[in-house]
Amino acid sequence: MRIEGQSSNVEDRRGMGRGGLIGGGIGTIVLVVVGLMFGIDPRVILGLAETAQTVQPARAPQGPAKAPTDAEGQFVSGVLLDTEKTWSALFQQLGRGYREPKVVIFEQATRTACGTGQSAMGPFYCPLDQSVYIDLAFYKALQQRFKAPGDTAQAYVIAHEVGHHVQNQLGIMEKVQAMRQRASEAQANQLSVRLELQADCFAGVWAHHANNRKLLEAGDVEEAMRAAAAVGDDNIQRRTQGQIVPESFTHGSSEQRMRWFMTGMKSGQITACNTFEGV
Repeated sequence: MRIEGQSSNVEDRRGMGRGGLIGGGIGTIVLVVVGLMFGIDPRVILGLAETAQTVQPARAPQGPAKAPTDAEGQFVSGVLLDTEKTWSALFQQLGRGYREPKVVIFEQATRTACGTGQSAMGPFYCPLDQSVYIDLAFYKALQQRFKAPGDTAQAYVIAHEVGHHVQNQLGIMEKVQAMRQRASEAQANQLSVRLELQADCFAGVWAHHANNRKLLEAGDVEEAMRAAAAVGDDNIQRRTQGQIVPESFTHGSSEQRMRWFMTGMKSGQITACNTFEGV
């Protein structure tokens, strides 16, 4: 996959250690980590963003933002820039303005407006500060543990989290969270699945337009599809507990995640991603 340019919305906090946690709110945990698969909860491997809406905001670290200078960080920045091009154009078609999200690269732990972000959570989106948080060590896990190597697999992760930002901008995330609060556990899980599959579909929408811009190369779509399959709930449950429990799914099966990514990829349109009518 090729990238063209760098986004101005990436903040590199690596090298800060746990310094980004100085101040209040250190004990606030956004997401619950249960220790499955090298410490990453399957529910948050690719972001359970709506959970973050239920906690109180905390101030983010102060000081000037630092742009990444290494190849890995600049790749993230390049992918983010291309998502900005895609979603700005699509929102313009809707007669709306697109507020660009920030991506924060960190290591170990960092402050967020949703509380303390930790590496074990995996990549996640915080709607309170409209930012995606990622420890790039996750990419090594994606390659080695999930057997999903490749730069487009990495781009899929960013595009999925940006998909949650799109949901936040469109008001979808808020509506789903309100529905989950009134639902049974099984119904809440199903709503979570539909939200996550829509983020996968939105990642596919981005891939469609990236492909039109000639950024994707031979085999890139297959890399993204392998990543989508690797983080399906059924695949993770099979690897971690030896059995599949569909009623406990929160992100969708491997088949569902691949299918909805390809739905967005083929269409390139927001309207193709109505996962709430059927999965």
